[in-house]
Amino acid sequence: MGHGGNVIDELVTDHREVEEMFGRIEALPSGHQDRKVYADQVTMELVRHSVAEEAYLYPAVREHVAGGDALADQELRDHATAEQIMKDLERCDAGDADFDRLVGMLMSEIRSHIADEEGNLFPRLRQACPMDTLNELGDKVRKAKKTAPTRPHPAAPDKPPANKLLAPGTGMVDRLRDALSGRGKFE
Repeated sequence: MGHGGNVIDELVTDHREVEEMFGRIEALPSGHQDRKVYADQVTMELVRHSVAEEAYLYPAVREHVAGGDALADQELRDHATAEQIMKDLERCDAGDADFDRLVGMLMSEIRSHIADEEGNLFPRLRQACPMDTLNELGDKVRKAKKTAPTRPHPAAPDKPPANKLLAPGTGMVDRLRDALSGRGKFE
């Protein structure tokens, strides 16, 4: 993930990529090992996406959008729910009894979150925020995703400045663990 353009275009493209990965999971039969690989990939992308939104998008919503505090707080609650599901899913193999239930919960939560962002938050931000600011936020989000964690950390801070300080170090450790374990990669 890292596409170019303003923050809204960047995040909408991420949403489409996540939906494509969900489709790959849904196309495979229950218990198929590749479902776990795709679930790990989608988790990695969702965590990076969420960390970037929390660092840059939601503070901009608070600053520029009328009622932005309430909007941002709701988005953070959605993230917390999804992150806990991803943490629970991380412990499951594709054949585990809870895997399909958790994947289904994650898909439902993320699809609802995407619909809310694209139908409500993004149009309001686009209307309230100058285009040069949206473009700058797009650059910041892309940079943040490069160093963001790839594993769910439900107890990690989700608001600046603490999240901006801790995410790069946590991200480095996560990427090292991913590389050593082969997580999210097909054999």
